[in-house]
Amino acid sequence: MICFLLSRRACVRGSNASVPTPTPSAAIRVVQRCAQRTRVAALLLLALTAVAVNAQAQPESGPLVVELSLPEALRIAVDGNPGLAEMRERALAAAQVPSQAGTLPDPKLNFNALNLPVDTFSRSQEAMTQMQFGVSQSFPFPGTLRLRREAATYEAEAASLSVVETRLRLLRDVKKAWWELAYLDRAVAIISDNLTLIDQFIDIANTKYSVGKGLQQDVLLGQVERGRLHDRMLQLRGMRGVIAARLNALLARPPNALVRLPERIDEALPSLPMPGRFISEAEQQRPLLAVLESKVKAAEANRDLAKKSLYPNFSLGANYGLRSGQNPDGRSRADFFSVLLTVEIPLFAGSKQRRLISQRSAELSAQHDALLDTRNQVSAEVQGAWYAFQQAQEQSQLFRTGIIPQSRQTVESMLAGYQVSKVDFLNLVQSQISLYNFEQQYWRTLTQARQALADLAAASGQESIDEN
Repeated sequence: MICFLLSRRACVRGSNASVPTPTPSAAIRVVQRCAQRTRVAALLLLALTAVAVNAQAQPESGPLVVELSLPEALRIAVDGNPGLAEMRERALAAAQVPSQAGTLPDPKLNFNALNLPVDTFSRSQEAMTQMQFGVSQSFPFPGTLRLRREAATYEAEAASLSVVETRLRLLRDVKKAWWELAYLDRAVAIISDNLTLIDQFIDIANTKYSVGKGLQQDVLLGQVERGRLHDRMLQLRGMRGVIAARLNALLARPPNALVRLPERIDEALPSLPMPGRFISEAEQQRPLLAVLESKVKAAEANRDLAKKSLYPNFSLGANYGLRSGQNPDGRSRADFFSVLLTVEIPLFAGSKQRRLISQRSAELSAQHDALLDTRNQVSAEVQGAWYAFQQAQEQSQLFRTGIIPQSRQTVESMLAGYQVSKVDFLNLVQSQISLYNFEQQYWRTLTQARQALADLAAASGQESIDEN
């Protein structure tokens, strides 16, 4: 192709009288350059072909798209959420403390050089010079170690129960985010269907206007409504991106992972017993309440431990002193053996130990108040979630069985009437808008019911609510 173009240019130049005709040597050079360019073009063509084949063999990597059901999302969250893993490690660390707290302090081994004369540093010059070694052990007042172990054990229990509480909250958050995505997907699908219907309305209005039986304002009105629906779709897609990012964070997934939910979702809602049953279950099995109960017991042990500080701790030790040299009578000097008893005296109890007792007593009162306040809050959470579920369930049932079917019949009737010029176009559009709003409200209330069910399960200390 390049040679052809060059030859064509040479012919064009030859047709111009002002351009001299090339000599035979010049023509040969032109042919040689043509051949070189042809080889270059062939190499470029082969390179481009290889790139295209490689691109087909290795498709472009894009965001990960996964069809994610709710049970699968819950499983992934429990297995990989770093916040839950952190709580597990903290609980594991706290479980190592009771054994440490209930063990005696490490014994001490000492080595001393006593009464060395500074003039010669001789071990045999003076009778009191000795090389001494010994061992000592500290003993807290009886009952202290037991109380330390109890306090640490209750703290470890609280840390372990906090893992269960964190798990329940994680499951709740995943359920709520998943159902929020389900609502947004259905809302976008509803808008897409309504855009198709609005386009059909606009076509009908255009047809009637073209034959002189309609108004141009009907066409403009339909186009305005189509623009509003498109704007709403853009808003919903932006909201979906935010919720999808939140769900990916809970699942410890890459931020660019596009989550696709199943096309078919179970819309059935359970019927629940009265809220008193869930309040009773929360008092018995809510991990948060058990955490605070363990902290109350730990605070009691710490208060009793503070009272023990009024009594003295003591240390017991034994030393053996080696002596060199001889006594005046010629006998070897005897070694020394010493026994040591050290007692701590709480001399400043008024400003130290008794203040510690007051501190621990105040902490115990605070833990009691926290437990009572949290118990009341849990009861309020259970009742609030229960009533929110009941309201959303009744609303979704009303939309699904009553309002939406009637609204669809109204749209169909008005569309038939508009085609024969018995219904105004504005009323037709408004009826379709009402149907669109009702369908969105149905999915909104269904999502709210599912989210309230997730709140109720977490508040009552359950992973899920059984359908009754």
